Amino acid sequence: MTLTDEPTGIAGWAVGLMESLGGPGAGLAIALENLFPPLPSEVILPLAGFTASRGDMTLAEAIFWTTLGSLVGAVALYLIGAALGRDRVRAIAAKLPLVKLADVDRTEAWFQRHGRKAVFFGRMIPIFRSLISIPAGISGMSMPAFLLYTTLGSLIWNSALVIAGYYLGESWDVVEAYVGVLSKVVIAAVAVAVVWWVIARLRSPRGRHESR
Repeated sequence: MTLTDEPTGIAGWAVGLMESLGGPGAGLAIALENLFPPLPSEVILPLAGFTASRGDMTLAEAIFWTTLGSLVGAVALYLIGAALGRDRVRAIAAKLPLVKLADVDRTEAWFQRHGRKAVFFGRMIPIFRSLISIPAGISGMSMPAFLLYTTLGSLIWNSALVIAGYYLGESWDVVEAYVGVLSKVVIAAVAVAVVWWVIARLRSPRGRHESR
Protein backbone atom coordinates (compact mmCIF):
# COMPACT_ATOMS: atom_id res chain seq x y z
CA MET A 1 0.00 0.00 0.00
CA THR A 2 1.33 3.43 -0.90
CA LEU A 3 0.01 6.73 0.38
CA THR A 4 0.60 10.05 -1.34
CA ASP A 5 2.22 11.30 1.87
CA GLU A 6 3.93 8.73 4.06
CA PRO A 7 1.77 8.48 7.21
CA THR A 8 3.29 9.15 10.59
CA GLY A 9 2.20 8.76 14.19
CA ILE A 10 -0.85 6.59 14.84
CA ALA A 11 -1.71 6.42 11.14
CA GLY A 12 1.79 5.20 10.31
CA TRP A 13 1.64 2.62 13.08
CA ALA A 14 -1.75 1.34 11.85
CA VAL A 15 -0.55 1.21 8.24
CA GLY A 16 2.48 -0.81 9.34
CA LEU A 17 0.27 -3.37 11.07
CA MET A 18 -2.03 -3.69 8.07
CA GLU A 19 0.82 -3.97 5.60
CA SER A 20 2.50 -6.64 7.71
CA LEU A 21 -0.53 -8.67 8.84
CA GLY A 22 -3.36 -7.69 6.49
CA GLY A 23 -6.86 -8.07 7.96
CA PRO A 24 -5.63 -9.41 11.33
CA GLY A 25 -3.42 -6.32 11.61
CA ALA A 26 -6.49 -4.10 11.27
CA GLY A 27 -8.24 -6.21 13.91
CA LEU A 28 -5.27 -5.91 16.27
CA ALA A 29 -5.16 -2.14 15.83
CA ILE A 30 -8.87 -1.81 16.67
CA ALA A 31 -8.58 -4.18 19.64
CA LEU A 32 -5.86 -1.92 21.05
CA GLU A 33 -8.00 1.15 20.26
CA ASN A 34 -10.72 -0.33 22.45
CA LEU A 35 -8.30 -0.90 25.32
CA PHE A 36 -6.67 2.53 24.94
CA PRO A 37 -9.43 5.03 23.96
CA PRO A 38 -6.94 7.79 23.00
CA LEU A 39 -6.16 5.66 19.94
CA PRO A 40 -8.73 7.03 17.47
CA SER A 41 -10.96 4.64 15.55
CA GLU A 42 -11.66 7.50 13.12
CA VAL A 43 -8.06 7.07 11.91
CA ILE A 44 -7.72 3.28 12.00
CA LEU A 45 -11.07 2.31 10.45
CA PRO A 46 -10.93 4.55 7.35
CA LEU A 47 -7.32 3.45 6.85
CA ALA A 48 -8.52 -0.16 6.90
CA GLY A 49 -11.02 0.75 4.19
CA PHE A 50 -8.34 2.52 2.15
CA THR A 51 -6.10 -0.53 2.52
CA ALA A 52 -8.93 -2.69 1.19
CA SER A 53 -9.41 -0.36 -1.78
CA ARG A 54 -5.75 -0.91 -2.70
CA GLY A 55 -6.26 -4.68 -2.77
CA ASP A 56 -4.31 -5.66 0.36
CA MET A 57 -7.53 -7.20 1.70
CA THR A 58 -11.15 -7.27 0.66
CA LEU A 59 -13.74 -4.86 2.00
CA ALA A 60 -15.52 -7.75 3.73
CA GLU A 61 -12.26 -8.79 5.41
CA ALA A 62 -11.65 -5.26 6.62
CA ILE A 63 -15.10 -5.10 8.19
CA PHE A 64 -14.86 -8.61 9.64
CA TRP A 65 -11.44 -8.20 11.23
CA THR A 66 -12.08 -4.72 12.63
CA THR A 67 -15.39 -5.88 14.15
CA LEU A 68 -13.68 -8.93 15.64
CA GLY A 69 -10.98 -6.65 17.04
CA SER A 70 -13.65 -4.41 18.56
CA LEU A 71 -15.26 -7.44 20.18
CA VAL A 72 -11.98 -8.73 21.62
CA GLY A 73 -11.10 -5.34 23.11
CA ALA A 74 -14.61 -4.89 24.50
CA VAL A 75 -14.59 -8.31 26.16
CA ALA A 76 -11.27 -7.49 27.85
CA LEU A 77 -12.80 -4.33 29.35
CA TYR A 78 -15.98 -6.20 30.29
CA LEU A 79 -13.86 -8.73 32.23
CA ILE A 80 -12.04 -5.88 33.99
CA GLY A 81 -15.41 -4.47 35.04
CA ALA A 82 -16.61 -7.90 36.18
CA ALA A 83 -13.42 -8.41 38.21
CA LEU A 84 -13.84 -4.99 39.80
CA GLY A 85 -17.40 -5.84 40.77
CA ARG A 86 -20.28 -3.94 42.32
CA ASP A 87 -19.01 -4.16 45.91
CA ARG A 88 -15.59 -2.68 45.08
CA VAL A 89 -17.21 0.13 43.09
CA ARG A 90 -19.44 0.99 46.03
CA ALA A 91 -16.47 0.89 48.41
CA ILE A 92 -14.48 3.23 46.16
CA ALA A 93 -17.45 5.55 45.66
CA ALA A 94 -18.00 5.78 49.42
CA LYS A 95 -14.51 7.27 49.80
CA LEU A 96 -14.85 9.84 47.03
CA PRO A 97 -15.77 13.43 47.85
CA LEU A 98 -19.14 14.64 46.58
CA VAL A 99 -20.20 11.12 45.53
CA LYS A 100 -23.24 9.58 47.18
CA LEU A 101 -23.92 5.87 47.26
CA ALA A 102 -27.45 6.77 46.17
CA ASP A 103 -25.92 8.01 42.90
CA VAL A 104 -24.22 4.67 42.43
CA ASP A 105 -27.48 2.85 43.14
CA ARG A 106 -29.41 5.00 40.67
CA THR A 107 -26.76 4.47 38.00
CA GLU A 108 -26.83 0.74 38.60
CA ALA A 109 -30.62 0.64 38.44
CA TRP A 110 -30.58 2.63 35.20
CA PHE A 111 -28.03 0.27 33.66
CA GLN A 112 -30.06 -2.76 34.70
CA ARG A 113 -33.03 -1.31 32.77
CA HIS A 114 -31.22 0.15 29.78
CA GLY A 115 -27.86 -1.61 29.68
CA ARG A 116 -28.45 -3.42 26.39
CA LYS A 117 -29.42 -0.21 24.61
CA ALA A 118 -26.50 1.58 26.27
CA VAL A 119 -24.03 -1.01 24.98
CA PHE A 120 -25.53 -1.05 21.48
CA PHE A 121 -25.67 2.73 20.99
CA GLY A 122 -22.55 3.33 23.08
CA ARG A 123 -20.50 1.39 20.54
CA MET A 124 -21.27 4.18 18.06
CA ILE A 125 -20.32 7.13 20.28
CA PRO A 126 -16.67 8.24 20.35
CA ILE A 127 -14.98 7.88 23.75
CA PHE A 128 -17.89 5.91 25.20
CA ARG A 129 -17.59 3.13 22.61
CA SER A 130 -14.76 1.61 24.62
CA LEU A 131 -15.67 2.64 28.16
CA ILE A 132 -19.26 1.33 28.02
CA SER A 133 -17.92 -2.23 28.37
CA ILE A 134 -16.72 -1.59 31.94
CA PRO A 135 -20.12 -0.79 33.53
CA ALA A 136 -21.56 -3.72 31.57
CA GLY A 137 -19.11 -5.99 33.37
CA ILE A 138 -19.67 -4.33 36.74
CA SER A 139 -23.45 -4.68 36.44
CA GLY A 140 -23.20 -8.37 35.61
CA MET A 141 -24.80 -8.15 32.16
CA SER A 142 -24.95 -11.64 30.70
CA MET A 143 -22.04 -12.41 28.39
CA PRO A 144 -24.26 -13.57 25.47
CA ALA A 145 -26.25 -10.31 25.58
CA PHE A 146 -23.06 -8.27 25.86
CA LEU A 147 -21.49 -10.06 22.90
CA LEU A 148 -24.63 -9.64 20.77
CA TYR A 149 -25.14 -5.92 21.35
CA THR A 150 -21.42 -5.14 21.21
CA THR A 151 -21.11 -6.96 17.90
CA LEU A 152 -24.16 -5.25 16.38
CA GLY A 153 -23.13 -1.75 17.50
CA SER A 154 -19.51 -2.27 16.46
CA LEU A 155 -20.54 -3.69 13.08
CA ILE A 156 -22.57 -0.57 12.27
CA TRP A 157 -19.87 1.89 13.38
CA ASN A 158 -16.98 -0.02 11.84
CA SER A 159 -18.79 -0.64 8.55
CA ALA A 160 -19.64 3.04 8.15
CA LEU A 161 -16.05 4.21 8.67
CA VAL A 162 -14.39 1.37 6.76
CA ILE A 163 -16.72 1.80 3.76
CA ALA A 164 -16.14 5.57 3.84
CA GLY A 165 -12.37 5.00 3.74
CA TYR A 166 -12.80 2.45 0.95
CA TYR A 167 -14.62 4.86 -1.34
CA LEU A 168 -12.74 8.01 -0.37
CA GLY A 169 -9.40 6.39 -1.15
CA GLU A 170 -6.47 8.71 -0.50
CA SER A 171 -8.90 11.24 0.94
CA TRP A 172 -9.69 8.84 3.81
CA ASP A 173 -8.61 11.49 6.32
CA VAL A 174 -11.83 13.41 5.58
CA VAL A 175 -13.53 10.85 7.83
CA GLU A 176 -11.12 11.66 10.64
CA ALA A 177 -11.96 15.36 10.34
CA TYR A 178 -15.72 14.87 10.59
CA VAL A 179 -15.66 12.22 13.32
CA GLY A 180 -13.06 14.29 15.17
CA VAL A 181 -15.63 17.09 15.43
CA LEU A 182 -18.12 14.61 16.91
CA SER A 183 -15.51 13.48 19.42
CA LYS A 184 -14.89 17.07 20.50
CA VAL A 185 -18.63 17.63 20.91
CA VAL A 186 -18.89 14.52 23.11
CA ILE A 187 -15.92 15.59 25.23
CA ALA A 188 -17.36 19.10 25.62
CA ALA A 189 -20.76 17.69 26.61
CA VAL A 190 -19.15 15.42 29.21
CA ALA A 191 -17.10 18.32 30.58
CA VAL A 192 -20.21 20.48 30.93
CA ALA A 193 -22.09 17.65 32.62
CA VAL A 194 -19.25 17.08 35.09
CA VAL A 195 -18.99 20.78 35.93
CA TRP A 196 -22.76 21.00 36.42
CA TRP A 197 -22.71 17.91 38.65
CA VAL A 198 -19.85 19.26 40.81
CA ILE A 199 -21.56 22.65 41.21
CA ALA A 200 -24.84 20.94 42.16
CA ARG A 201 -23.03 18.81 44.75
CA LEU A 202 -21.16 21.76 46.24
CA ARG A 203 -24.41 23.69 46.59
CA SER A 204 -26.11 20.82 48.40
CA PRO A 205 -25.93 20.81 52.23
CA ARG A 206 -23.76 17.69 52.27
CA GLY A 207 -21.51 19.08 49.57
CA ARG A 208 -20.91 22.32 51.46
CA HIS A 209 -20.09 20.29 54.57
CA GLU A 210 -17.60 18.02 52.73
CA SER A 211 -15.85 20.91 50.98
CA ARG A 212 -14.87 22.54 54.27
